[in-house]
Amino acid sequence: MSTYNFWGKVRKHNQRGKQLGFPTANVNLTKNIPEGIYISKTKIQRQIYPSLTFIGTAKTFNEKKFHAETYILDFNQNIYGKWISVKLFKKIRNNKKFNSAKDLIAQMQKDLQEARKYFSQFAS
Repeated sequence: MSTYNFWGKVRKHNQRGKQLGFPTANVNLTKNIPEGIYISKTKIQRQIYPSLTFIGTAKTFNEKKFHAETYILDFNQNIYGKWISVKLFKKIRNNKKFNSAKDLIAQMQKDLQEARKYFSQFAS
């Protein structure tokens, strides 16, 4: 798989990620990147963080806007209005519609476990 990169200014969306327990940095996309969930790394200023990135439309909530949402692992800072760059490393699943927010959260927890396993391979 080829890797994708994108960057943008973090903007407020509907803050649903925060309500679901997975606060995300939302960025408008100008590139055509295939929809899905990706293991990624996010750069904020000079720091690089492990992350999970969603590319696509939030089908579970019937949204039509194509965008990127990045969940930065173990990160709890307000970065609204800051520029970030994201590098996608590995697609772990396709975008899909879930029957409920509860089902989506359960899948997001599995995605997080997969990301932690991926990043642990590179830990010293």
